[in-house]
Amino acid sequence: MKKNIMVVLEYDGTRYDGWQRQGNTENTIQAKIEAVLLKWSKSPIEVHGSGRTDAGVHARRQTANFHVDQELCQTAGMAMEYLNRYLPEDIRVVEAKEVPKRFHSRLSAVKKTYAYYVETSDKKQVFERKYVYGLGQELNLKAMEQAAGYLVGQHDFKSFCSNRKMKKSTVRRLDSIDIKRDGTKVIITYTGNGFLYNMVRILTGTLLEVGLGKRKPEDMEEILNAGNREAAGATVPPEGLFLMNVEYDWDKIPRTEGE
Repeated sequence: MKKNIMVVLEYDGTRYDGWQRQGNTENTIQAKIEAVLLKWSKSPIEVHGSGRTDAGVHARRQTANFHVDQELCQTAGMAMEYLNRYLPEDIRVVEAKEVPKRFHSRLSAVKKTYAYYVETSDKKQVFERKYVYGLGQELNLKAMEQAAGYLVGQHDFKSFCSNRKMKKSTVRRLDSIDIKRDGTKVIITYTGNGFLYNMVRILTGTLLEVGLGKRKPEDMEEILNAGNREAAGATVPPEGLFLMNVEYDWDKIPRTEGE
């Protein structure tokens, strides 16, 4: 018998090649976790993440799950303790619990929240330099908020996707875009039901161009309608991006008999 264990992770993505395991490198978050679980179980355990954060992207609450023999793992706390003992110091499990066997961290997710941090002063603060984008210019937040209003809702976000060969639907729903100032930093927070490849970084790059006066807020409508990556703004660097939270509707997750 196996248990399905869900873990919530935080990690500094600076030195990693993203979340997803890759054939040409072991330097990914998924690979590091699976290596520790292999050491524990003596057999491979596949870890499913809620999303594939890119190289250099961070997470405050990334969700993942894996199936493990209940003889080895009597409680979810045992998995959390073992992982934290052997994972690198820039990856940490902050929560663990047993979940229904049919729960899948990506497929069961109903909502995700990302935040992007922008430094507007001429130089990054020393102890935050790995976690913000150093724009070094002032921004018109009111114009950015007006532009964000065009993006909220359900749209085809093909113009905001780096995967030009995307065959699946590029329609997504953005529930909110919150833009606020924190000292010299500007924080843009996105919540939606799903995000395309590089979508948050392209949305941010486009909103920053509005904030710098290079585009008008109403241009967002034209960009959405274009369905063309070339119509949108630049893809901002990864270091300012954090996966903040993943949400689930636990009442709608199927359960097997006996659960």
